[in-house]
Amino acid sequence: MAKLDIDGLHLRYGDTPVLQGIDAHMQEGDVVCLLGRSGSGKTTLLRAIAGLEQPSAGRITIAGNIVVDADRGVFVPPERRGLGLVFQSYALWPHRTVQDNVAYGLKLRGVAGAERSRRVAEVLEGVGLGALGARYPHQLSGGQQQRVALARALVYEPPVILMDEPLSNLDAKLREEARVWIRALIKRRGLTAVFVTHDQVEAMAIADEIVLLDGGRIVQAGTPEALYQDPATLFASEFMGSNNTLPVQVQSRNGGTAGVLLDGHALQGTARGSSADEAATAVIRVEDVAITDQPGPNVLPAEHEMSVYLGGRYEHVFRVGTHQVRALGGPVASGAHGLHLPAERLWVF
Repeated sequence: MAKLDIDGLHLRYGDTPVLQGIDAHMQEGDVVCLLGRSGSGKTTLLRAIAGLEQPSAGRITIAGNIVVDADRGVFVPPERRGLGLVFQSYALWPHRTVQDNVAYGLKLRGVAGAERSRRVAEVLEGVGLGALGARYPHQLSGGQQQRVALARALVYEPPVILMDEPLSNLDAKLREEARVWIRALIKRRGLTAVFVTHDQVEAMAIADEIVLLDGGRIVQAGTPEALYQDPATLFASEFMGSNNTLPVQVQSRNGGTAGVLLDGHALQGTARGSSADEAATAVIRVEDVAITDQPGPNVLPAEHEMSVYLGGRYEHVFRVGTHQVRALGGPVASGAHGLHLPAERLWVF
């Protein structure tokens, strides 16, 4: 059952369109990441769901209740949508304890003292802060403060929880740990969550579904595996993963296969929209390029330029004519090598 439906949503700031016809349907119990670069509309979409922005057209339905219908003039204010909100800034009360920070919203809603205490204790235990309820925010680490902000949103038992880059204030190690326990916590509680990020690794780690936005429109939506392994557009292919992007000339096209030239070298790739005799862009993930000393189909002669150690493997940079091609692997000697670009992984747009 869909927990959150968005149909034909448009939103403008003055004369500038920010959201341009968003359609999305988020299922109960799913974690959905809104992914995109700065200015893509992802945070604006989250704020529209929360009720902090008013769309000019379209409809939003949460748990079967219409909260926005621009055609009928329906706009339910944020405090009546019952959503959990976690933003970039944790906005904790510095003079209140962890328990009081989490309980404050329940107190405003008139939840009785005994029930309030029970729910606060339960949610703090759930985020691993059961023993820290008497501390103040300044006595907590950044990761612990982030957990308090999440507990404050969860204590309402909301139908949907909205998170706007909640991990951005954490260092790299804490971010890695936090995305694991956040996903585990959300799935354990059976919540529907919408998570905004510009970090594709974070999105793939947390999400059941990724909604990739650009220019206020949805470019592609699907599982992390689908967006990574089967991008629908050049933008989607370049945004996800670490890539080699190469200008090629399409020589032939036969169904799903494209024959291309790269600096005079003939290659076979997977056609994604380009026709014969057209200049096109070929994209291949860095990890899909294989270093070889054996000639063969789709093997480019290359000269090793440099290597960077990444811990457990190297990223190598090779020169192919006028272009650089990156590949992953173990140590390699300087000099001439071959690079195998598998046709099924060389996408031609």
